Amino acid sequence: MFMTNFRCNLAVSALPSSGPFAEFAAVSSAGPVGGFGLAGGEALTETARYRVKRAIDRVVACLALVALLPLMVTIAAVIRLEGTGPALLRETRVGFRERRFGCYTFRTMSGAARVTRFGRFLRRSALDQLPQLLNVLRGEMSLVGPLAHAPDPCAAGRSFAELVPFYDRRHAVHPGITGWAQVNGWRGDIHLVNDIEMRVRYDLEYIYGWSLLFDLRVMALTLVRVFNDHDAV
Repeated sequence: MFMTNFRCNLAVSALPSSGPFAEFAAVSSAGPVGGFGLAGGEALTETARYRVKRAIDRVVACLALVALLPLMVTIAAVIRLEGTGPALLRETRVGFRERRFGCYTFRTMSGAARVTRFGRFLRRSALDQLPQLLNVLRGEMSLVGPLAHAPDPCAAGRSFAELVPFYDRRHAVHPGITGWAQVNGWRGDIHLVNDIEMRVRYDLEYIYGWSLLFDLRVMALTLVRVFNDHDAV
């Protein structure tokens, strides 16, 4: 159930006054998460809008699963023909309010921990994420939201929460199959601290500026990227 009084309590050594997080520094870490109205006088209205978002998520996910079932069965069959192992994986991810859940995805790697030829295609086209529609139906994910990270993610030997201000605020909403960071090109492997900083910066921009129209914009851009730029989604 969506909690209107949920607040992100984030401990950081200092609030940045410059850089990619400067515009979020004025908001107390104990304050509301803007666009989702998790606190404040308009919480009831915002919560009603969020419930509409969740209803849309489930309806679209249900319709998409029915329409894409033949494609998903075909993908699963090709994965099994290409090598041994299950076609569908369930990997632990951190979601809403830092709750862990099993995130479904098509297997793209071999037993030798190498990306397979078909797996490379699935990743480029983002088709490996289609099983996450099941997570949307289960209420664990949304169609649009921050990317679901694995537990205790690190870069440069330090945790994301330690490296990036306001990182934990990503957990104020459900993670998404696609998101504002992904359609702006921030996806794939993380090699530099800047990689995760910019992803979180776009996640926060989405959370604080959220609206149903924003979701529609991200979904439309996702479709554009899938058909025109396989490296951008």
